[in-house]
Amino acid sequence: MCILTRLNQLSQSILAIFLALFVLSANARDYHYSDAHLHYVDFFQDTDGMNKLLKAMDKGKIDHVMISGVAVAKKWHEDEPQKPRYYAGDDAAVYWYSATDVIVLDAVKDLSEEQRKRFHPFLTGFNPVDKMADQHIERVLEMNPGFWQGIGEIFTRHDNLTALTTGDIPRANNEALDRVYDLAAKHDLPVMLHSNITSQRERKPLYLEELEEAVKKHPKTRFIWAHAGTSAEIHRHQKKLDFLLPEVKRLLKTYPNLYIDLSWTVLEPYLIDKDKKPDPKWIELVEEYPDRFLLGSDVVGKFDNLPSYLESFNPFLDALPKDVAHKVARDNFLAILPKAIKNQQE
Repeated sequence: MCILTRLNQLSQSILAIFLALFVLSANARDYHYSDAHLHYVDFFQDTDGMNKLLKAMDKGKIDHVMISGVAVAKKWHEDEPQKPRYYAGDDAAVYWYSATDVIVLDAVKDLSEEQRKRFHPFLTGFNPVDKMADQHIERVLEMNPGFWQGIGEIFTRHDNLTALTTGDIPRANNEALDRVYDLAAKHDLPVMLHSNITSQRERKPLYLEELEEAVKKHPKTRFIWAHAGTSAEIHRHQKKLDFLLPEVKRLLKTYPNLYIDLSWTVLEPYLIDKDKKPDPKWIELVEEYPDRFLLGSDVVGKFDNLPSYLESFNPFLDALPKDVAHKVARDNFLAILPKAIKNQQE
């Protein structure tokens, strides 16, 4: 009898475990993603190619991507015996490279009509310190009506990349970009802007005024702030910016045309810690502004790690209300696109 009782208890325990697993499975969130920040090429304008990108998207349940080139090309200097592997690999310059948009254009236009619906090309191949940049962009838009769905990533303050770029140093609030922002508003195009919030050394928002002036001056332009102004180089020297959260909160409250790209250096150490535990203050901020945050990978021409990178946001997403999590993971990016594109998606 004792054996039968124990068997019965064991059976009940196993049943309870299966029921618990079933409940967990039923409640598990099946995230689909939009990658709001993806570069089809790297700083040498090389790429893994569209077939590899499509396979990575399918594997990672990535329904949509913002796809752009890289606005600058790294020079292999005559005196360097080996091709550098990254723009910071040596002291050779980078230069503005308009043909990056042609590479994206050709890759997307070769797709089937159904596949093209998943790709949202952003135009980036122009010099942001040239007051003729808006005319160049206008020409490109006219050459391919309805193709380009945004502008950027525009490089302004960007660590060592700024120092290596030939010509004048771009700022988020310079006159040439004012003209680009006006053009973006005219054509209902969002603008992705890289503008570091500070330098590698200063523990204050040294450059924030440049971004804020641009956003304030152009209320009809939708700005996506790449990485919320953070970067790997800043974190290498400063680890974590204590002023980032309050500044992002203030900006979101003040400027309804500003959106935050959570790619690259925002996930850690801000959204989650090294143990993958979400930061409750960032959770609270996203809940307060559920339509203003976008996920991105910021991969540059290599797509093997694309699925795992977006999945790495899941611990943070799981801590959000379900409807907010799905907005951040996928829908907010689609909502920021031009009205004509959103109508096509519907």
